[in-house]
Amino acid sequence: MSRNVVIIGAGAAGMMCAIEAGKRGRSVILLDHAHKLAEKIRISGGGRCNFTNRYVKPENYLSENPHFCRSALARFTPQDFIALIEKHGIRYHEKKSGQLFCDDSSQQIIDMMQRECASAGVDWQMPSQVQRIEFVADNSAVECGGKRFLITTEQNVIATDSLVIATGGISIPQIGASPFGYQVANQFDIRVTLLRPGLVGLTFTADDFTGFKDISGISIDAVVSCDNASFRENVLFTHRGLSGPAILQISSYWQPSKPLHINILPQLDVSQIFSEHRQSAVLLPNLLARYLPKRFVQIWCSAIFAELSSVAKPMKQYRDNELHRIADRIHDWHIFPSGTVGYKKAEVTLGGVDTHELSSKTMESKRMPGLYFIGEVVDVTGQLGGYNFQWAWSSGYAAGQVV
Repeated sequence: MSRNVVIIGAGAAGMMCAIEAGKRGRSVILLDHAHKLAEKIRISGGGRCNFTNRYVKPENYLSENPHFCRSALARFTPQDFIALIEKHGIRYHEKKSGQLFCDDSSQQIIDMMQRECASAGVDWQMPSQVQRIEFVADNSAVECGGKRFLITTEQNVIATDSLVIATGGISIPQIGASPFGYQVANQFDIRVTLLRPGLVGLTFTADDFTGFKDISGISIDAVVSCDNASFRENVLFTHRGLSGPAILQISSYWQPSKPLHINILPQLDVSQIFSEHRQSAVLLPNLLARYLPKRFVQIWCSAIFAELSSVAKPMKQYRDNELHRIADRIHDWHIFPSGTVGYKKAEVTLGGVDTHELSSKTMESKRMPGLYFIGEVVDVTGQLGGYNFQWAWSSGYAAGQVV
């Protein structure tokens, strides 16, 4: 079998690339090992798919090469994808900060992409396991029709000049994620940067988080910072540590042994509150419980009082320096995560195919013409909020214009 374009991976990026290549009259086949199409789209956004963000900027992405994403994002924008879903009559809404979700189901996005693929004449082969990829140095070889790549599956052998790897990262292996894309890069001596889980919950050693496990399920509005990154969202306490949007966001910037800085009352000046109640008989934990969940305050105060060699007292019995130190902890609570909950719970994989090895305009390998990498397999990782889907659409579109 011979095709102009073979795309391995029928997720968001792979389908977008197939659609655009098919529109150009290219013969395209999509291969995927999964039995169910685009599971990551289906489960995203609580089943409603946070399909893009109105306010996408290159600054919303992490990469060793931070400017790489600019070209693709500029050529296929959130507005372009919004126009596509409006063409298909899919109703959507904005939750906050530009995050767009389907009103009904993420299945609508999958169905839309399938219809667009059908309209563009794209062929499918799934489930289909790729067993081997070969580069044919002698393009005159009769057996491959002069094509540069031979892709062997358990069903057939496909020859092509344009091979696109859209296999994603290794997060959420239970829905089929695998390291296949990185293995292809290694096969062709293309560098892969360090991989780690991103947008993921953080864990703590038992000794460091004593007591907080007892308030699993409680969340607070907080500002969480690490290095130069900072996010204000909910922080959720779990039986293993911390999660919630603020923690998922900062997890992509956190490195082992580094502290997190948490402002647990970002909307208030705690020193001012303490000053106003300086002569009060109210216990300090009871005062804080007016602004924070009571169970959280009890555990947090116990930990901080132990650290500061203090006890819960009426406000009027504290010395000024004690209140100053407690206020400092409220606005800058240092905690040291021990790790993450891992790829099984991570929404994305940080790192990937080194973008210095690829053309930012086409996603083509600089050292292996005809080989392209798009989507999450590339070292471009978005923040939480629709940014990773937009990268999938944009990078898939970029490759689809040239394959």
